[in-house]
Amino acid sequence: MKKILFILLAFLAVSCSKEKLADLNEDVKNPTNVPGETLFSNAQKNMSDQIASTNVNRNDFKLWAQYWTETTYTDESNYDIFNRRVPDNAFRTFYRDVLMDMKRSGELISADSPVSASDIAVQKNKLAIIDIMMVYTFDRLETMFGDIPYTQALDVDNVLPAYDDALTVHKDLMARIDADIAALDDSNESFGSADLIYNGDVAAWKMFANSLKLKMAIEIADVDSESAAVKAAVEAAAPNVFASSADDGVLDYLGATPNTNPLYVDLTLSGRHDFVPTNTLVDVMNGLNDPRRDAYFDTIPGQPEYTGGDYGYSNAYDNFSHIDAYIMQTPTLGNPLLTYSEVQFYLAEAVERGFTVDGTAEEHYNEGIASSMAGWGVSQADIDAYLAQPEVAYSTAAGNWKEKIGTQAWVAFYTRGYLGWTEWRRLDYPILNMPPAITSYDEIPVRYTFPNGEQTLNGANYTAAAAAIGGDLLTTQLYWDKFRVEPTK
Repeated sequence: MKKILFILLAFLAVSCSKEKLADLNEDVKNPTNVPGETLFSNAQKNMSDQIASTNVNRNDFKLWAQYWTETTYTDESNYDIFNRRVPDNAFRTFYRDVLMDMKRSGELISADSPVSASDIAVQKNKLAIIDIMMVYTFDRLETMFGDIPYTQALDVDNVLPAYDDALTVHKDLMARIDADIAALDDSNESFGSADLIYNGDVAAWKMFANSLKLKMAIEIADVDSESAAVKAAVEAAAPNVFASSADDGVLDYLGATPNTNPLYVDLTLSGRHDFVPTNTLVDVMNGLNDPRRDAYFDTIPGQPEYTGGDYGYSNAYDNFSHIDAYIMQTPTLGNPLLTYSEVQFYLAEAVERGFTVDGTAEEHYNEGIASSMAGWGVSQADIDAYLAQPEVAYSTAAGNWKEKIGTQAWVAFYTRGYLGWTEWRRLDYPILNMPPAITSYDEIPVRYTFPNGEQTLNGANYTAAAAAIGGDLLTTQLYWDKFRVEPTK
């Protein structure tokens, strides 16, 4: 009888403890329910990390823009992105770690039930900001690859999405940014400290969105079918873009890993000396006596002048100027995503293209250079002297505004490899150097090829996309990239 009673008591105790026992199965370090705000922060950091990185497994664009070149292992400087499957890594990061987190963040925030009018406005602001970040990311993917999964992307039930026409994607992104601008209410708050770029400042996000709209319109300014839409977009955005460098969209990092700028990890913590500045950049800046050289590069003992390594060749680290110590050794270095200086170059271009915006092309061009220099600590006197040089002065453009704007924007975008490479693709300046090891083609790449994983896992859609853009090649020019000036060989 005692045995039976013991069993019954034990059974009762277990029954009463089911909820507590179930709690033991919860992994508190990896929760299944994450707040939408946390996912938003995570997506912002993942996006910034991918953009800032110079790890050759993830991001080769500081090499492709010919800001830096390699010392010993020169595959990536010679456009070999296949051994390391770099396009796969970029594609996966932007879709899985940025866009999917943004999408899920929006779903969770939408599922909340705000009570007051203020809460509703905050929710609306959050959703608009999420979409602005998604537009920014999709724009990078589309200008990187061409046709991309879009309408069928981010669907966990469809692992084989079709690819959308790149121009159609671009036009839809511009419609989305218009809707986001209209939805933002800067009399109310948004993410607060969960926003790693603007700390929830909705007015700042509105300027960011208008600046992004200007950027995206200028990106397709050479597409004849879109001339009217581009003009309308530029003229609508221009009065509402960044007003000064204080408005820049920058993600600031922290002082301890894993939250430092990836450059600190790649260039300092790695203990490796894999990169030096290129002769392409250093020679241009030397020729113009550019005062930013002191901020961009370090000289080495016994070397009074800045000297760049030959692009694409093996370069002994000790024989050439180095990347400046501040850039290499500052874990908290901010990563710019969109800046006032960048916007000024777009406005200069807009004037040259005949769009109605305030100011002259020369004024915006000068301001783009001056704001870049000021951001790197150059004095006003040195800025004025630089702008007065005939080789720099806009008055000597002699009709070739693309060379003036393209070269100076490229110099100003130092450390922002993708942007520098994209401006070269659009404006064809400066003249870049041809590396030595290209054997199968004789051109500098103008796109990433589609990921290898897409070829094997999503073959039918990959094949259709490759055919639609004219072939899945590094040298296939995208629909907005009409012209090409031959590189120096």
